[in-house]
Amino acid sequence: MEMISIKSPRDIEKMRAAGRLTARARALAGSMIRPGVTTGEIDKAVRKFIESQGAKPSFLGYGGFPASICASVNEVVIHGIPGNRKLQEGDIVSIDVGAYLDGFHGDCAATFPCGEVTDEAQKLIDVTKQSFFEGIKLAKVGQRVSDIGHAVQQYVEGFGYSVVRDFVGHGVGRNMHEPPEVPNYGAAGHGARLQPGMVIAVEPMVCAGDWRVKVLGDKWTTVSADGSLTAHYENTILITDGEPEILTDPGDGSAI
Repeated sequence: MEMISIKSPRDIEKMRAAGRLTARARALAGSMIRPGVTTGEIDKAVRKFIESQGAKPSFLGYGGFPASICASVNEVVIHGIPGNRKLQEGDIVSIDVGAYLDGFHGDCAATFPCGEVTDEAQKLIDVTKQSFFEGIKLAKVGQRVSDIGHAVQQYVEGFGYSVVRDFVGHGVGRNMHEPPEVPNYGAAGHGARLQPGMVIAVEPMVCAGDWRVKVLGDKWTTVSADGSLTAHYENTILITDGEPEILTDPGDGSAI
């Protein structure tokens, strides 16, 4: 089994700083989402902001990815490449962003409405976000990694939605993706036992229809196979002796 890194108090302080910056970048992106704005404009603004804080966008160049954010619209679940696409009234837009600061990464995502959206689209956004919080109720010392995903899946499926299987959450630290994998589905009671000092990204990816996805020809853009709406929500969390700590907290009292 791959080694799961346990972060030192000094590492954790640095991860809090990286996490705060990443959360502020996510909030910036969210504040820009309105009809007529292009995903490329959002990407440029986020990159400029992250670099202005002495950090680097984690995603830029990662595995050849050409941008600083993933901007995934409607049926695009994850890994949407920003560009000339103009957002339209009623779109829902998933923004995933990472920042690398002082040797550590933060990683977070959220789905935002563009203007007025349908009740069904808003419900999908809300359920996806709440499923994260349902999952991290189990992110406590002594629980197992799969307990989190089991809770996410039970909550999501209770609304008739489905959880993507092909992509999962992960450990975060000096590398953006570290052990362990953190699925959003499956039976409880499996995987690594959670210990204080573990840092993981929990990231439900939810489809309004079937859970199957396909990757398009650009090798990145991942869509629901049935074309149904999708949503994504993610935070980087620290396992503590008590409740988990959300590291991707903007630190300004605004909503996470």
